[in-house]
Amino acid sequence: MFDEIMQKFEDSPGQQDVIRLLLERGFSVNADGRVVSGGIEIPNTGIAREADVDRRVVNATTDAILEDDDLRRIFRNISSVPSLLDLAPVLDLHAVTVTVRAADEAGIVSTVTSAIADRDISIRQVLSEDPEFTDEPKLYVITDEELPGDLINEIRRLAFVRTIELA
Repeated sequence: MFDEIMQKFEDSPGQQDVIRLLLERGFSVNADGRVVSGGIEIPNTGIAREADVDRRVVNATTDAILEDDDLRRIFRNISSVPSLLDLAPVLDLHAVTVTVRAADEAGIVSTVTSAIADRDISIRQVLSEDPEFTDEPKLYVITDEELPGDLINEIRRLAFVRTIELA
């Protein structure tokens, strides 16, 4: 899906940058063509600055979104989810990031979270990037306590795991 969306903007790298930003942040586009997060409007100048494009590129991108039935359905309904990932150190939580070999393989989330839960470690949040919307999706697991070394090694040895990072 991500590739199909980006292909619609293949002639404009700047518009692709805007699309990527909207998807990464979970920003939607309202009926008036304004970028919003929930009911809060985000100025196009702010989007342009973050995407490193001119404000007119943002306008052209939102216009294109509203003119395309598929894009309009996606960007009128997308929303962001609050993440504990960046807050983990502040809240004395622990984050594990798992990068996998084939993100569309079944059972990745359940296998990793089961291994953690089997050790009676409380999981506060699980975030999984969609392989349709990002090039290298990751699984993030935020826990109340640090994972023991043998559990980290157990997860690292899973056939689908490419890398594991602790934060």
